[in-house]
Amino acid sequence: MATCPTRARSCQTNSVRILDVGCGINKKIGAIGIDRNPASRADALVELDRFPYPFRDSSFDALQAVHVIEHVSDVIRSMEEFHRLVRPGGEVFIVTPHYTDFSSFCDPTHRWHLNSFSMRYFGENHGGYGYYSRARFDESSVRVKLLALWKYLGLEWLINASPRLRLWWEYYLCYLVRGKVIEWRLKVIK
Repeated sequence: MATCPTRARSCQTNSVRILDVGCGINKKIGAIGIDRNPASRADALVELDRFPYPFRDSSFDALQAVHVIEHVSDVIRSMEEFHRLVRPGGEVFIVTPHYTDFSSFCDPTHRWHLNSFSMRYFGENHGGYGYYSRARFDESSVRVKLLALWKYLGLEWLINASPRLRLWWEYYLCYLVRGKVIEWRLKVIK
């Protein structure tokens, strides 16, 4: 496997090694950024649907993919690659539009429309669907952000108060009280 590209190697002197997948023009300060777009601020140009990425196993303490997972061709394979790249106990931070948000369907490059329980397929308690992948993550936190009106009325806090309330909202109210984005903090289990 290829090692970290030269331009990215200088970023690894930080005490915490962070990979910013699909960094675009807003690369996290101190992180190594990868993106497929030459106009990005990436340290390395990487086709995000071609695996493996040019880094060794467990090379990073953390990984972030902010508004990226909805663009990849294979969510499961991408999650497996994130799992490979982050050390045991490290954190994967993912942000994506909630499937009820206008932006989820507005952008023609969005391939996937996820809900707040989509990452449970990679957990120890995967509801019987764990056979899709051997990559395992523990959900450290899941947060749904709502459109501003609902947030100011206190519904964002209520929906995020427990997984049971969030599930009830997604079953019965999510097209009335619409979500904006989902944020997952996942702990890598190896």
